[in-house]
Amino acid sequence: MPSAPDPKRTGLLLSGGIDSAILFATFVNEGWQVTPFYVRTGCTWELEELRAAKDFISRLVPKKVDPLVELNMPLADLYGHHWSITGRHVPDSRSPDEAVFLPGRNPLLLLKPALWCHLNNIPQLALATLAANPFDDATPQFFTQFEVMLQAAIGARVQIVRPFEHLSKTQVLELNRELPLERTFSCIAPVDGLHCGRCNKCAERRRGFAELGLEDRTRYRDSSFRKLNFD
Repeated sequence: MPSAPDPKRTGLLLSGGIDSAILFATFVNEGWQVTPFYVRTGCTWELEELRAAKDFISRLVPKKVDPLVELNMPLADLYGHHWSITGRHVPDSRSPDEAVFLPGRNPLLLLKPALWCHLNNIPQLALATLAANPFDDATPQFFTQFEVMLQAAIGARVQIVRPFEHLSKTQVLELNRELPLERTFSCIAPVDGLHCGRCNKCAERRRGFAELGLEDRTRYRDSSFRKLNFD
């Protein structure tokens, strides 16, 4: 018979961005054994995100972190000519948050890591969903239903935990401002391996640092954003 799940073990979706990096560090600092996951989808920012995730893990050098698990969920055959695959007509800094919606993103990203957790005796999977997330697949109702569906499929429960779901990006940044956050990556239109400085996600990133009054040491391909007013 398999051994009982370790209550201090967790899987964690590590996208390479600020929020998941801080969540990762939070679990590690609280003594959890963390298995980080990166799901490769083929989106245009994948290489930069994956590089950032690996770099962030190596810089923390935690004692209770398992090797990064890379899982494949290619979306080109599903998304076709979507901007996330082609890199064309990417939502810019003036676009609303709804413009970056990727159909079915959360269930697609959750399924394989959750199954991996089940098969490897890890009782929960964490992700860094924030309070401001406007999408239907980031609501408490969605995650409850996803857990029910998964349990019906595998005959066991893998809990989907979202410790940051009541926090804003500024509040998350405040949790651990000493981390090397400039090494994270959260751009949807990277240029030469750098944040573009002009897309929707770059604007969100800059706004978070500005609202907290925290120095943004991120390298941006276009630095004209420094002239923008976030009031």
